Amino acid sequence: MADPKGFLRITERELPASRPVDVRIKDWKEVQQEFDRGKVVDQASRCMDCGIPFCHNGCPLGNLIPEWNDLVYRHDWGEAIERLHATNNFPEFTGRLCPAPCEAACVLGINQPAVTIKNVEVSIIDRAWEEGWVRPQPPDVRTGKRVAVVGSGPAGLAAAQQLTRAGHDVTVYERADRIGGLLRYGIPEFKMEKRHIDRRLAQMSAEGTTFRAGVDVGVDITVEQLRADHDAVLLAGGATAWRELPVQGRDLDGIHQAMEYLPLANQVQEGDITTSPISAEGKDVIVIGGGDTGADCIGTAHRQGAASVTQLEIMPKPPKERSESQPWPTYPTVYKVSSAHEEGGERLFSVNTVEFLGDDQGRVRALKLVDVERTDKGFEPVEGSEREVPAGLVTLAMGFVGPQKEGMLAQLGAELDGRGNVVRDDEYATTVDGVFCAGDMGRGQSLIVWAIAEGRSAAAGVDRYLTQQPSTLPAVIPPTERPLV
Repeated sequence: MADPKGFLRITERELPASRPVDVRIKDWKEVQQEFDRGKVVDQASRCMDCGIPFCHNGCPLGNLIPEWNDLVYRHDWGEAIERLHATNNFPEFTGRLCPAPCEAACVLGINQPAVTIKNVEVSIIDRAWEEGWVRPQPPDVRTGKRVAVVGSGPAGLAAAQQLTRAGHDVTVYERADRIGGLLRYGIPEFKMEKRHIDRRLAQMSAEGTTFRAGVDVGVDITVEQLRADHDAVLLAGGATAWRELPVQGRDLDGIHQAMEYLPLANQVQEGDITTSPISAEGKDVIVIGGGDTGADCIGTAHRQGAASVTQLEIMPKPPKERSESQPWPTYPTVYKVSSAHEEGGERLFSVNTVEFLGDDQGRVRALKLVDVERTDKGFEPVEGSEREVPAGLVTLAMGFVGPQKEGMLAQLGAELDGRGNVVRDDEYATTVDGVFCAGDMGRGQSLIVWAIAEGRSAAAGVDRYLTQQPSTLPAVIPPTERPLV
């Protein structure tokens, strides 16, 4: 364990400082500044000898959190990255993007600020890259079995790396022009610089994984061709069918889905285009949706020079502390202020968009809003609360409703569940022989840690299918099935 009196000696939870708002909104670099490693050690020392590490159950990956906290406290960073990589292929991604359900389950968090698990994690992997400890791990023996992984987000990349290391010949297919899925084009540069993806892809290439970008399976290549060319196929295309807002005026110019808006800003950072064709510069921006994607739109709009930014959420404003209905160690719904919210703008809760209003040129000029109250019948409008707010650009960040059905899934003919997700068994096998599925395509919209966990587990299922032998690849045990002792 870490310092047995660490949580008594250091009671304050300390995180890296963010760069000043007036500085960071002028560029696209990551918001957080470097954190002194001595302070990382101090924060790791707060990890308790709690007997039952509920953080394990809070983490979908089953990360060995107390172990690498202890190793950091003992300054054994080299062994710490080994324990971290034992359960997580890409801690540099999760350490920046995961909402940290592990911290919500931290035993110390019952009556003190939780251990800074996420920051310790990212500090370990960042140092490992700096020290050259992250090296390619090519397999000693090749099986000759060929696997196609469709989709290059966190689930697909995790599965591909695991299967390559097991000795299979793995090809990752991605319909976008670059590898990375939502990590590449959905996550803004200021949340995770894309050099982190490129560095990991270089490692995977050196291990033997092949990447084919710009290939839309079901369009550029049929499912039949893909299955004929490979011994197994793993679908990891994500939940890309976005939720719509079918109200009057939706067809006006200037109203876009978040995943139409955000990728263009990332393409500017990649150097593909000089300016985004959907820009917030000088406009009153309305972001509909209160989640992380909405916050990404806010931060992007600030950096593009928006005149104003307003975020709308139909749900009531969450409490600042966990409610009695969400007791420890569950992951609570609480009021969060992201780095994007710190940069300015207004947040409106318990409001609903009634209509989009346009000008003479067919462009959106305003939204008609109404306050709502949540009742047993749903969200009911508050009489007399209807009003207009100006809008020159509207982004819809209301989540996703499942995988795209056209193209690949339609050709495949795999069974879908009642929510439109791909049906899988305990081995992550679909109802089509030799075809597996991992991540949001089968689970529905979820967290990056769930995507990596499913990618790892699905890889073990694919490996067993190909070899007809017990797999040496670890499968992640779901939190609900993990023993607590």
